[in-house]
Amino acid sequence: MACTATLDVSPPVHRWMDTALQRDAFKKTIPILAAKVSASKTGSLLKSDIMKKSLMNLPKVRSVLRDPHDDLERLVLLNVSEDDALSPEVRNFLQEQSATLVVHNLELTYDYWTADEILHSILPEELCKGSPSGFAITGHLAHMNLNKEYLPYKHIIGQIKNPMIKTVVNKLDSIDTKYRFFKMELLAGEPNYVVEHHESNCRFTFDFTHVYWNSRLHTEHDRLVQLFRPTDVIADVFAGVGPFAIPAAKKGCAVLANDLNPESARYLSQNIVDNKVTSLVRASCEDGRDFIKKVIGRARDHPFPTYTGPKLSKMQEKERRKLQLAESRPIAALGLVDLPTVENQSPRHTISHFVMNLPDSAIDFLDAFRGILSESEWDFGNYANMPMIHCHCFTRELHPDRAEADIIQRVESKLGHKLETEVTLHMVRSVAPNKDMYCISFRLPRDVAFAQ
Repeated sequence: MACTATLDVSPPVHRWMDTALQRDAFKKTIPILAAKVSASKTGSLLKSDIMKKSLMNLPKVRSVLRDPHDDLERLVLLNVSEDDALSPEVRNFLQEQSATLVVHNLELTYDYWTADEILHSILPEELCKGSPSGFAITGHLAHMNLNKEYLPYKHIIGQIKNPMIKTVVNKLDSIDTKYRFFKMELLAGEPNYVVEHHESNCRFTFDFTHVYWNSRLHTEHDRLVQLFRPTDVIADVFAGVGPFAIPAAKKGCAVLANDLNPESARYLSQNIVDNKVTSLVRASCEDGRDFIKKVIGRARDHPFPTYTGPKLSKMQEKERRKLQLAESRPIAALGLVDLPTVENQSPRHTISHFVMNLPDSAIDFLDAFRGILSESEWDFGNYANMPMIHCHCFTRELHPDRAEADIIQRVESKLGHKLETEVTLHMVRSVAPNKDMYCISFRLPRDVAFAQ
């Protein structure tokens, strides 16, 4: 018969705290049993099936300690406070191992408990369910979106954070309607809003108070970039500070990246330099509709260099030069570059994908695609395959079938044309109880692109 854990490791309750978090108040001493054995026998206790359910198994707590009074002895911590909670089988086994039961005081402090556990010991009981312990972390900054019932406790909530987080803010209702960044208030830490955030092996720097960024979209950023081939040219209509553009360029894609917000465009330009993709990303700052109408001509008139294969590591580059000097052999012969992936041996001047990551209004910009390829016969011959459009949007329809019908109807209405082939919908995330974010991907209809 296995023993049952009876230890109460919950934090002490301090519902009197309301504005200032007092970490020193979170201390708890729990007397527990420990099996005192010679160091050579600790392995026998830890590996025994009989002892498996009797051993201490708490996060952040070591189950074996040195005996403070004898360097040759060890204390194997158990998950009970009294010896009568141990089964007869466990007692007999410990006796066979010449183990002595002693009392050990387990000391728990603030850092032991999770943010959620600390909150539950501070907030009124009626607010504990669904307590806002989650942070969206961007660089050294964490931001929250507190419901009104938690606002009286916002400052103490902000203080319950990871030591690596230097700044905690709360999102306010007011949103800049033109540039889409939200207003915020400082809850805890330093008023330092310029962050350095790492994602997809890229480094992004930006002022969180003046640009839009959502760390929860990391998976969506990766998903779309995985759809691109290294030889592709991407037009990123609402590029922000580059969460699609920079990783795509790191992959080898050529990118025309645009954002209306001057601060976003400024940090986008900085991130292009910082990530060493200056030859592959061209930044602009203009209205998305104007960008869509002009970008085809820009790619045509100023093509990107040919894709020459994956970038070599420093070690591969060194080896390449060494072998070339020694044997005068071409790179392909060295096996360092996967030349079969180099499909396009001419300058890149046709756009393969449009990314439209502005879910609140991107669909409204789709009418700008009408006639974008009607200017010259060159366009007709070089766009045998129409670009793919990846358009993010919101819907109030929660059932997948109704959400699909709603989104497709709105897209077709703006395009003025039916979507007939290569149409997929991807559910990105729920953003509110009655609001979901989707990405609809479709091949731009040829009749739309060449409309007069």
